[in-house]
Amino acid sequence: MRIGVLTGGGDCPGLNAVLRAIVRKGERFYGDEIVGFRDAWDGVMERRTMPLTVETMRGTLPRGGTVLGTRRGSPFDRPDGVDLVAATIADMGLDGLIVVGGDGSLSVACKLFTEHQIPVLGVPKTIDNDIEGTEVTFGFHTAVQIATDAIDRLHTTAESHDRVMVVEVMGRHSGWIATYAGIAGGATVVLIPERPFDIEEVCDRIMRRHQRGRFASIVVVAEGALPKPGTMEMADREVDQFGHIRLGGIGHLVAEEIGARTKFETRPVLLGHVQRGGTPTAYDRVLSTRFGVAATDAVHDHRWGQMVALRGDRIVHTPLSEVVGRTRPVDMSLFENVAEVFFA
Repeated sequence: MRIGVLTGGGDCPGLNAVLRAIVRKGERFYGDEIVGFRDAWDGVMERRTMPLTVETMRGTLPRGGTVLGTRRGSPFDRPDGVDLVAATIADMGLDGLIVVGGDGSLSVACKLFTEHQIPVLGVPKTIDNDIEGTEVTFGFHTAVQIATDAIDRLHTTAESHDRVMVVEVMGRHSGWIATYAGIAGGATVVLIPERPFDIEEVCDRIMRRHQRGRFASIVVVAEGALPKPGTMEMADREVDQFGHIRLGGIGHLVAEEIGARTKFETRPVLLGHVQRGGTPTAYDRVLSTRFGVAATDAVHDHRWGQMVALRGDRIVHTPLSEVVGRTRPVDMSLFENVAEVFFA
């Protein structure tokens, strides 16, 4: 078979490991030719490709980012986009296209399959771990480890200066990174999108901790966390060209409120894109490899319009139509029965 592959949306540790596995299984076991499209859907529409072979993928397993490059955007953003995608697949003699991406890229793939019968297969990718249909997405564990390492370092400087540190981590719609890193890093409070917070309650927890002689506190806040209505002023948020609300900055606002209300010296720390960068953890390398191998097998089984996923310890397949446009929230039993036990 001749198979196209692209990586779409934000970059994520483990993308190269997925590509490497797709190529290795396809080339060595099936005799496939793998065509990589540069810069996501732009590369498909503009026919910008690079050959992906076992040789060209050597050394990429521990490498962060994606050798193909990535972009946001969709063929549905332009009137001739779908026709260009279909023409590329037909003219290049491709049997189908593997799309490695988050909800945006997978939504595009689903629409191309259901409305235009273009053969696509999905591989879920996001550090946020919020894609429905799979229990874990690769990149998540790496992001959690990076955030936890940062929190560990901040503990010592917070204790040395008797400060409150507010650490903002990624998590647009769900607080998986904040919850896991908060538990692993011993946070005083964790704020997540699934549960709007009362800033007064946050300050009360910090004050009680201070009264017990524990002066340093770590507050972990997901970028998508919001206060309960009427409890804290929030400026209107900007929207980007793709209709997404621009996040980032909640950590600064929370730090300002804590400092003003408690009179404790408070510092915000924005981890930002460092959570996406660098080498993937061993767990993410293994999961990425399993997803890549499974994607190649699924293509040969003609499982078009589906997505590989992790259920328990098994790789399964699920229809894209059942997962796109939905967000997998934090398991609130984990948050309430484990994380909150350690809140101040």
